[in-house]
Amino acid sequence: MDMHRKERFDPMEQYRPDIASLLQYLPWMEEHRTQQVFSEYQGEPDKPQSFSFPVYDSTLLRFVKTVQKTKLVDQNYPYVYSRNRIRNEQDEIRLIREARPKDIDDLRGILSKYVLGGMSKGRLWPEGVSSGVFAEILYKLKECIG
Repeated sequence: MDMHRKERFDPMEQYRPDIASLLQYLPWMEEHRTQQVFSEYQGEPDKPQSFSFPVYDSTLLRFVKTVQKTKLVDQNYPYVYSRNRIRNEQDEIRLIREARPKDIDDLRGILSKYVLGGMSKGRLWPEGVSSGVFAEILYKLKECIG
């Protein structure tokens, strides 16, 4: 073995198992871009409640829980948004589509905004599906790991 040969660093290698676990959700994300993935629970018809709350599709919840267990979650995701001047979903999609394997931290940041942000802003999880952000990230991650 040549001791002088430098091994090429693959920024995706540490994420490969996590990405593989998420790719099972790609067909579902694509199929549900135009479908409602949550409903509002209003309570029993004969017992009025003062508030309603969202009830999410079980596959969406499994996806969120799976992402949360991966190395793809980045608590510092707001930095990705400020550094890349991301202001809206179009900026997110553009950045995702232009990303290369070396840009994994940008992909992690966008994914984390939806997954972590959805813990307090429930609308973010369904928006990640309907805007196509989740599907676009999964397609790009699949492309990056070859």
